[in-house]
Amino acid sequence: MKDLFGTIGTRYLIAILNLALIFVNAKVLGVEGVGLVGLILAAVSISTMFCGILAGNTIVYFMNRYSLQAVFLPSYCWTPVGAGIACCGMAVAGLLPEGYAADIYILSILTSLVAANSRFLLGKNHIKGFNLTFILQGGLLFFVLLLLYYGLKIQDVSAYLWGMYLTNGIAFLVSLLLLLPFLKQKKEDPRKGRSLTALLKEMFAYGLWGSADNIAEILTTRLNYFLIKRFAGLGSVGLLDAGTKVSESVWHINRSIGYIEYSRVAQANDLAEQKQITLRFFKLTFCVVTFATGCILLIPEWVYTDYLFSAEFAGIRKVITGLAAGIIALACNSILSQYFIGSGKIRYSAGSSFVGLLGLLVSGYLLIPVYGVVGSAVSSSIAFCAMLTFSVAIFCRKTDTRLKEFLINKEDIRFVLQKLKQK
Repeated sequence: MKDLFGTIGTRYLIAILNLALIFVNAKVLGVEGVGLVGLILAAVSISTMFCGILAGNTIVYFMNRYSLQAVFLPSYCWTPVGAGIACCGMAVAGLLPEGYAADIYILSILTSLVAANSRFLLGKNHIKGFNLTFILQGGLLFFVLLLLYYGLKIQDVSAYLWGMYLTNGIAFLVSLLLLLPFLKQKKEDPRKGRSLTALLKEMFAYGLWGSADNIAEILTTRLNYFLIKRFAGLGSVGLLDAGTKVSESVWHINRSIGYIEYSRVAQANDLAEQKQITLRFFKLTFCVVTFATGCILLIPEWVYTDYLFSAEFAGIRKVITGLAAGIIALACNSILSQYFIGSGKIRYSAGSSFVGLLGLLVSGYLLIPVYGVVGSAVSSSIAFCAMLTFSVAIFCRKTDTRLKEFLINKEDIRFVLQKLKQK
């Protein structure tokens, strides 16, 4: 419970800084600059998912079966290959912003290596190191960009890119130093009798399912950026990105919970225990994310246009409202996805993501040309709700769970109060 509160606290510290950074970017870069940054980050996110075949959740899963030393080299060697495949594919599809292909490739490798190191630390239960890596990668960016924007007077997209290079570079070096003691530990047989080829086949078999899941999910959350650019231009991408980032700030809750849940589910051997862990984290996520989303919905439009952003961002509250149901749905779905991944049932998590992607393509095709940015937000909510519906149905069938078990009961309240009292 202490690790959970520490991780959530770290995530929300970064979330506050990221929210502040969104407002700073809006003032400095304008709506089109925010849109271009959003497209670049969307491309980096898609590329990072390809790197995640061997450098994502595959790491934590296999560290519980082999050793850090056995998993480390395949993860690192695959990263530039995965980034190259992703960037080439996006270039052919015309998704890479013109003139930024090299930046996207390098940043994809760098962010993927940082993510890999953080998962190695998580796999070793080094929660403090895991949180420190996240702080350096996410929180430091705010202060670096303030220096670049206002100290050095570099007020364009290039400043954002340099900030990404610097903060991710520092996070990579620090996290690698934290890993060195574990890497130096001698193991008699780190692969437990398996050849490197056999281990790679096993990792790819697991990782491909996981990456299919992650790629489909990231496309579901970010493909709208490219669709709205095609139909409405870069300024609309900036408006969508601002509304999305404000709404998604609550996802730091479920991501924090999800990291802890995944590790515990992967380590648990009893199916009943895995189910109980998942249901408790699901209820906690739903309550906290719904409350946080409700608070965001209470903020009036003029606060965004007069103070937080600028008049260019008029209509942002409609975007946030359109996203609200989907934000809650995807937060809850991520908890079920972590159960599927952690218990080895990764194909169901992938299936959920593909259901969402299909829902986005159909609803986006119908809504975006007619309703523009608001239609894009609503299509995202439809996609996320479809994902949750699929995951709940599969979870109930595979674990003999009844729908009423998702409701909060006295036992859940007693459990939380007991943990808080112990803390």
